[in-house]
Amino acid sequence: MTYKNIKLSLLSAALIGLLAIPTLNNILPQYGLSMRLLIAFALFCLTLIGLAAFHFLSGWIQVFWQIAKFVVVGGLNTFLDFAVLNVLIAFTGIAAGIGFTLFKAVSFSVAVINSYYWNKFWTFEARGRNKAEFVEFLVVSLVGVGINVGVASAMVNLVEPLFGLGPVAWANLAALVATFVALTWNFLGYKLLVFRKRS
Repeated sequence: MTYKNIKLSLLSAALIGLLAIPTLNNILPQYGLSMRLLIAFALFCLTLIGLAAFHFLSGWIQVFWQIAKFVVVGGLNTFLDFAVLNVLIAFTGIAAGIGFTLFKAVSFSVAVINSYYWNKFWTFEARGRNKAEFVEFLVVSLVGVGINVGVASAMVNLVEPLFGLGPVAWANLAALVATFVALTWNFLGYKLLVFRKRS
């Protein structure tokens, strides 16, 4: 493993652990701070273990390392998305309606910008600057924003909370479902269009 991969693996794992804290504070307030910090530390450790395992497996199937980096970058973007969303919910108390839709658009947009840089320079290791690449990234990402925000907003605003969940937990579940739906679109768009090998 290269020094760059070790450094970015540690950084991504640390950011995932730190960015988990605002979400854990909102959805698990009944647990003490030490338990929430323990969960964040476990996420850090699990990220590193997962990366190490996939790097080992990439000795036999090379694409495993790229998949592992994409999954970790996706996790990092998800935790960034959730952190921004939960900070906005915590400061305003708004967890539904048009306010939630606006918050979700902001949080997902911040995560998408983060995604561009991590995927370009680490996951797909694209070289150079290309205006067409950035435009393609914006188009794919805007569709992804629409999918993500649309699914989350529909779930929050059209479906009453299930499973005995409160509004904040339901908002987070909606954001998680939206993330998985948009993930497929984003991977295919980034892999096949934005960061494809250019001649």
